[in-house]
Amino acid sequence: MPTDQYHEPPDELSAETRTFARMITSLGEEAEAIGWYEQRISVEPDADAKAIMENAQQEEFKHFAMDLEFLLRRKPKWRVACQGVLFHDGDIVDLGEQAEKAEDDVD
Repeated sequence: MPTDQYHEPPDELSAETRTFARMITSLGEEAEAIGWYEQRISVEPDADAKAIMENAQQEEFKHFAMDLEFLLRRKPKWRVACQGVLFHDGDIVDLGEQAEKAEDDVD
C-alpha cells in the first residue's frame, strides 16, 4: 500500500486520520484535474472536443466540492473559516482575517 501521502508512520495513525489524509489527497487531485482541463479547454480549437472537456471539468468541480464538504464536516474550524470567506463580497484578505478570528470561538 503506498504511503507517500503520509508524513508519519501510517500504522501509528488512527483510521480517522488516514481517511482524512486520503480525502486531502483526493481534494488536491480534483483541483489538479480542474486546472488541467482549464488549460486544455483554453487551447482546444475543436468545439465538440472542447464541449466534452468542459463537461468533464464540471464533474471535477462536483468531486472537489464533495471532498471539501466531507472535510469541512469533520473540521469545525475549517467550516467557520470557509463560511467567513466563501460567497461574500468584499476584500478576500479582510474576510480571511475576520474568519480566522471567528475560528478562535470554535472548540
